[in-house]
Amino acid sequence: MVSTGAVPNLAFRRLRGPRSAGEFAAAVRRSAREIGEQVACDARYIGRVESGEIRCPNYAYERVFLHMFPGATLADLGFSSRETVRGRGARATAEIPDTPLPPTLQSDTDEESDVLRRVFMTSGTTAMAAATLGFGLGTTGVAVAAVPAQRPTQRRVGEAEVTAVEKAVRQIRLLDDRHGGDGLYRRAAQPLRAAYALLDEGTTTRRSTSDRLHAGAGELAISVGWLAHDSGRFEDARSHYAEALATARLAGDAALEAHAFCNASFLARDTGRPRESVRAAEAGQRAATPLGSPRLLALLALREAGGRAGLGDRSGCERALGRAHEAFGRGARDADPEWMTFFREAELEMLEAQCWSALGDWPRAARHARRATQLQDPHFTRNLALYRAELTTDLAHAGAAAEAAATGHQVLDLLDQVQSSRIRAMLAGAVRVLRAQRGSPEVAGLLERCAEMGLWTGV
Repeated sequence: MVSTGAVPNLAFRRLRGPRSAGEFAAAVRRSAREIGEQVACDARYIGRVESGEIRCPNYAYERVFLHMFPGATLADLGFSSRETVRGRGARATAEIPDTPLPPTLQSDTDEESDVLRRVFMTSGTTAMAAATLGFGLGTTGVAVAAVPAQRPTQRRVGEAEVTAVEKAVRQIRLLDDRHGGDGLYRRAAQPLRAAYALLDEGTTTRRSTSDRLHAGAGELAISVGWLAHDSGRFEDARSHYAEALATARLAGDAALEAHAFCNASFLARDTGRPRESVRAAEAGQRAATPLGSPRLLALLALREAGGRAGLGDRSGCERALGRAHEAFGRGARDADPEWMTFFREAELEMLEAQCWSALGDWPRAARHARRATQLQDPHFTRNLALYRAELTTDLAHAGAAAEAAATGHQVLDLLDQVQSSRIRAMLAGAVRVLRAQRGSPEVAGLLERCAEMGLWTGV
């Protein structure tokens, strides 16, 4: 058995030389910008590397370190091989390099950027469907567009193509749970285009296949819309959600319609259109009522509550929250949609916290946000960062500066794994509130670290 004790990385410490950990972290960030990477490196990360806690950097950091020290290998920098760190599953993958396995929620790797994109387009039937629609695979394994004019005008769509679309939806959701939307959005749009090309140009022999294809394409549009939403591309998100809603209406798919309205309501709330948020949530509830899923109705009631809170309608918000808790308490059902795996008690608490924060009841918001962080499954890394960012904001407004600063550090610890403009914006907002109390040593430490990472300018 291999010892799990951390072994200090003395080679990496020597490379730092006389520079402080903070100065070296700044050099890492500058080098990242030189090659178009974005890493949230700070003194704490350098300390984790030098202590041996980080035995092998993720792919983004690997590229940056090798750029900083030309001609060096990871071993020269004192790191262990990736196969050794990942264990048996990764060794099996390394033996079959042309068939990468999708990351799971149990994965310990923080794969970003091109590695995530490669998973989308080279795993099994997804690659086949892309090739069928005129996508080829370049030498790096990343999909590239072929000449559209070479595609035939019609093609037969069967089980393999529909399964490919459904698989793309699952993989996008899984990767988003782990990493956030910023690094995924652009490449996730490729399988979406492939799915809608199947709808536009394909013919199916069975109604069930056609229904699955419409549902899969619509769910894919929502998933890509969510990546746009999470990465701050709000107009793109609005367009994708509208596309999903149109697909649902054409196919007469009430479940897809409810999902599209659910996300549209969330987007409207986040972009300052609370009345639209309420209307979309109410429409979603009408579509969801016959589906037999209390949990879906609970989530839509929470969306309505968020919109009403944005309108300053406290009594309407409380009524919607009451319906949400009642429906949630009826438990899970077989009819619950697959995409709702994220909707657990932690998410309910988080969404309620956001309602109270919109109403300005910061202590009550903080209680619910704290409960959300306590309940959240740590494998949902993006949501864990999100919940802690919400808690930081609520505590800052409630005057609990020291606790807010401590929670803010926890968010920063996760930003190497999670790329989400939404979360960074939330944390930056909390920092703006906290800077009035910069005389506190806890707050000063957080402000300094955020400034190092570019989340606050210090002015």
